[in-house]
Amino acid sequence: MHVKILSIVIPVFNEARTIHKILDKVAAVVLIGGFEKEVIVVNDCSTDDTAIVLRDYAVSNPNFPMQLFDHQVNKGKGAALHTGIDKAMGEVLIVQDADLEYDPNEYNILLKPIIEGYADVVFGSRFIGGKPHRILFFWHSLGNKMLTFLSNAMTNLNLSDMETCYKMFRTPFIKSLVLQEKRFGFEPEVTAKIAKIKGVRVYEVGISYYGRTFDEGKKIGWKDGFRAIYCIVKYRFF
Repeated sequence: MHVKILSIVIPVFNEARTIHKILDKVAAVVLIGGFEKEVIVVNDCSTDDTAIVLRDYAVSNPNFPMQLFDHQVNKGKGAALHTGIDKAMGEVLIVQDADLEYDPNEYNILLKPIIEGYADVVFGSRFIGGKPHRILFFWHSLGNKMLTFLSNAMTNLNLSDMETCYKMFRTPFIKSLVLQEKRFGFEPEVTAKIAKIKGVRVYEVGISYYGRTFDEGKKIGWKDGFRAIYCIVKYRFF
């Protein structure tokens, strides 16, 4: 019997304090539909003890299906995702941040429309549904909404949360894209390019969100917002 695989791609940069916690959460998830997990961790040349923590975790959990890849220079989140996507072997792929903002227990919420044959791509929205959401930054939230609005105008999609980390793809769809953005431009680029695939079925489901403050390690800033606007326009017209 063929075992179906969900590839979980985790880009990591300076997350030594929390990476073991997210890996524990991923390990604890029981997937629906007969799926098993393939965990691909890409360490983007962390300058803290992330590499040591990851190696220790692999040794301490020999049955955990994790592959480790290291960038020798820091290339950015998007570049780490490119590496992970390239290495993925599963039928379905999801992006997982290395922090604790997103809950792996919700993989099955995103997986259900794919298993049932409705969806090719599923976005997990932080702004719909009845799941808990930490209340944080007004301007950050407004920026997300503006970027989503602009992305929707360019792609003719009707998403509520283009910038979400939780994007799940049938793997052939994500592997068919030539992705260029090395940093946080990954989100608008992948959305724009997915939207151009003829006949692609994009769904959205509500997820929870346990956001971090900048003091707690959040990395995205206003410069990334301007880059996102540039990417939305660039990948719509060029």
